Amino acid sequence: MDYRMQEKLEWGRLATPQPDLRMPVYNWFHYREGFSRELVMRLLRELSPGRKGWVLDPFCGVGTTMLACLESGVSSVGFDVNPVSVFASRVKLQDYDRDNLRKALARVTRESFFRAGRGMENPLVNKFFPPKLLEQVLFYRELVLGIGDRAARDFLMLALMNAAVRSSYLSKDGAVLKVRKRPVPPLRRVLKREAGRMLRDLGSFRRSGAKAVAEFGDARAVRLEDGSVDAVITSPPYLNKTEYAGIYGVEEELFLKAVDAVPGAGAFIGLGPDRMERDSGMLIRALDGETVNGLPREALPYFMDMAQAVREMWRVCRPGARVGLVVGNGCFPDGVVESDVLLSRIAGEAGFRVERIVVLNKRWCTRRRTIKVGIARESLLLWRKD
Repeated sequence: MDYRMQEKLEWGRLATPQPDLRMPVYNWFHYREGFSRELVMRLLRELSPGRKGWVLDPFCGVGTTMLACLESGVSSVGFDVNPVSVFASRVKLQDYDRDNLRKALARVTRESFFRAGRGMENPLVNKFFPPKLLEQVLFYRELVLGIGDRAARDFLMLALMNAAVRSSYLSKDGAVLKVRKRPVPPLRRVLKREAGRMLRDLGSFRRSGAKAVAEFGDARAVRLEDGSVDAVITSPPYLNKTEYAGIYGVEEELFLKAVDAVPGAGAFIGLGPDRMERDSGMLIRALDGETVNGLPREALPYFMDMAQAVREMWRVCRPGARVGLVVGNGCFPDGVVESDVLLSRIAGEAGFRVERIVVLNKRWCTRRRTIKVGIARESLLLWRKD
């Protein structure tokens, strides 16, 4: 099936978080898989959910869609299966009493550190934190957990999370966690600097009276009523990019398990190839047998999951609602899997009308780093529920 394709390569950088690295509040937690505030702003103008409408992001990451909606006066709700993402989103979206935050920060940072032999029996954490630093992290973590006000506690926990990672040996090289030994700065100083920066950001972030909610949830079974949203702005995981399931494991283990019970990761999109035989019938109905049989075996769970997620989007959209979805094609040794086209076909089978595919980026897909096997697109898919 042919779809109207439009190139807007000048928008390519907006499909990354790079433009937000200096944006107040947006940059409180770096999430390399996300898109930018400006892309959401443009989509809000394109999709026109209305000031009284609701926007859904079923793969909300660290809350960029909801933050932009909050600035624009549009209510929004987001779900994600990554506990670190949901926590960071909630901290960003919270409305704070800055005086309370300053007092809480002062109470935490005026305490004199003492060595109490604290440690963790966790190889992942111990790998990246020298013993003295880990003792400091756990010391300040207990002080933050002792704060009675939940908003202030979460705010300072995110500041501590960022400060601890920046002071550690942890380096993220794409999907790989690496040890990078270096001089470790005093954690108290880094924590005060990080929390102070976040406090200053609150003074320059323009909030509206709109609602903004971030919850743990599976995009394949969204906890919303039928026909309850006016637009969807989202970016699901890209095909062949399921490493996001563990890239924030250190933060989850060291901080979130001390804050809340952390749900399991069984809902990550594209995992579980053992489901192929059981669920392939649904995918064949959405596409066709020839297309499904021609896909790499490891791509099938991804499209099965995404078929369910697209049907959920259709269910919760009201008639006339529109979807803006950013996705990347998949690179495999035998060539490129056109995720943008296949997801649009799935959307059409679910009941959406595919308006157009906007190509944001193009890059060569290679085998063994040198053999070109095709051009992979990163695209914005625009759909409408008639």
